[in-house]
Amino acid sequence: MTNFPFSAIVGQEQLRRALMLCAVDPGIGGVLIRGDKGTAKSTAARALAEVLPPIELVRGCAFNCTVDAPCEHCATCSQTDRVTSLSPVPFVTLPLGATEDRVLGSLDLSRALNGGQKAFQPGLLAAAHRGLLYIDEVNLLADHLVDVLLDVAAMGVNRVQREGLSVSHPARFTLVGTMNLEEGDLRPQLLDRFGLMVEVTAPREKAVRAEVVRRRIGFEAGPAAYVESWRVQQDALQAKLARAQELLPQVQLDDALLDLISHLCCELEVASLRADIVMYKTARAIAALDARTQVTPQDIRGAAELVLPHRRRRKPFEQPGLDQDKLDDLMQQAQDESPPPQDGASNADGSDQQPQANEQSGGEQDEQVFAAAAVGPTARISVETQSVPGAAGRRSVARQASRGHVLRAVPNEQPTSIAIGATLRSAALRGADGGVQVTRADLHQQVRVGTSANLILFVVDASGSMAAQRRMEALKGAVVNLLTDAYQQRDEVAVVAFRGQRAELLLAPTRSVDLAEQGLRELPTGGRTPLPHALQLALETLQRASANARANPPLLVLLTDGKGNVPISEGGDPWRESLALAEVLAERRVPALVIDTENGYLRLGRAAQLAQALGAECLTLEELSADSLALTVRARLA
Repeated sequence: MTNFPFSAIVGQEQLRRALMLCAVDPGIGGVLIRGDKGTAKSTAARALAEVLPPIELVRGCAFNCTVDAPCEHCATCSQTDRVTSLSPVPFVTLPLGATEDRVLGSLDLSRALNGGQKAFQPGLLAAAHRGLLYIDEVNLLADHLVDVLLDVAAMGVNRVQREGLSVSHPARFTLVGTMNLEEGDLRPQLLDRFGLMVEVTAPREKAVRAEVVRRRIGFEAGPAAYVESWRVQQDALQAKLARAQELLPQVQLDDALLDLISHLCCELEVASLRADIVMYKTARAIAALDARTQVTPQDIRGAAELVLPHRRRRKPFEQPGLDQDKLDDLMQQAQDESPPPQDGASNADGSDQQPQANEQSGGEQDEQVFAAAAVGPTARISVETQSVPGAAGRRSVARQASRGHVLRAVPNEQPTSIAIGATLRSAALRGADGGVQVTRADLHQQVRVGTSANLILFVVDASGSMAAQRRMEALKGAVVNLLTDAYQQRDEVAVVAFRGQRAELLLAPTRSVDLAEQGLRELPTGGRTPLPHALQLALETLQRASANARANPPLLVLLTDGKGNVPISEGGDPWRESLALAEVLAERRVPALVIDTENGYLRLGRAAQLAQALGAECLTLEELSADSLALTVRARLA
């Protein structure tokens, strides 16, 4: 496959620079590329491999061993007549659907069957050693593979103990990942493992966009000829990277600049100490790439723009990023050698000091927008059931999962996931003369258990009956609290809001709970209460979601006082329509939770009646704001 030339990429200067810095110093830890679809994320990542200086490898080595320190399990490197040569840097793609055996390595089945020899078959991590490990849509990577990457990235060694094997081999690679925030965010532990992070967007200038299209069309018309037309620029860039790699050990960073790094990390509220280390390495790589042996304050600033944005995020829904004005102020402050600002001082923009309680305009009561109030510790929804397999997540137990931990092996003449150890043991026990002959009767199936995500559909009452400011703030705060739990469990979320004459699908099912929180934050309130419309739209949304073969088991969270007053059919009874639709949802065995938002001394209790029709638990908004709460949805998922 011919990749688009790295030198021919138009714009995206920060992205190209971040990738080159990782090439200069692989110890930086890799780069995460975030942005919308169609912004050259994958193109740039794949193109990098073409300009990396070659490395010395032993021909036939499956572990990419260094010549002077071969892996003890590498039969090729242990030979006396081994042949070395300069080879391209390995570029390995980790598919989202890869199995643990494919990633880690496993028993070499052919050698075990032919000669009864127990040997190791290297996986993708061995192939990526001393090279690039690329993951497209890394935020969709299954949790069990994320756990594997975290272990190996921390130690630089892959340890495999399975099927009677115990193997360790070096696995140091540059991790390159791409993602679109619309599909959800990364686990914080994996996010911190990426040394650098770049946000990419499509260019806004007409001339730049036209040039992008022009070059892409030229490449597709004749990939080989187009790549050759950029050969001079590609060779020059490769030589530049090679010089920077040679110069890197000579680059010096003064102790005063190290203090500046720590000062920036503290003032910008970066929790991870890895940020300080990566900033140190990145600043030195910037100097080496610019053919200098001395790091400057501007190098520190350039490193901060790549290292700190994704590490400043402290909790879900707090948008990542770096305040450029504040960074400039801190750099100037360090240059003037003035003391750091005292705790409690106002920010450069003063944003944290502005009260929000009186921001609402009091002139119009029909439609207002309220902020979300804090409601205490994060509420949790636990599902006391075993769900059908869905997308990877952490909430529901999924038996017969395609991924996850192996519980046991059972005989199966047509296995979809063969249990190698159990199959060979069965064949060995039958063999009378010591030979191993596997028949279909020996085959065993792996039985795995994993965890799947859920689709949580929030149906939120934003009508006039909820328009009291403190009440609406508490309601939004409760939903944001539940969204925090959804974020941590890697669930899909969808939001239906109802007010006025109709209900609206505020957010279609997505793994980006940030979008759900943003939609709720900007949700206006007021008007009548079309409760049956909301339940009907919820039913339609769940039906559309269930049509997908990979659909997640649903959970319905309804926040309302039950005072519906807008019927679906002309002249109908809104309350009877609401109860009828609730019974339909109950017949479909949709687990539900009702949060009763009714207040005042005189309460009709309709939310509780609605919960009874749904077969759901009912809690008040006050209970949701309690100090500790674990919401339990007790139901069987179909």
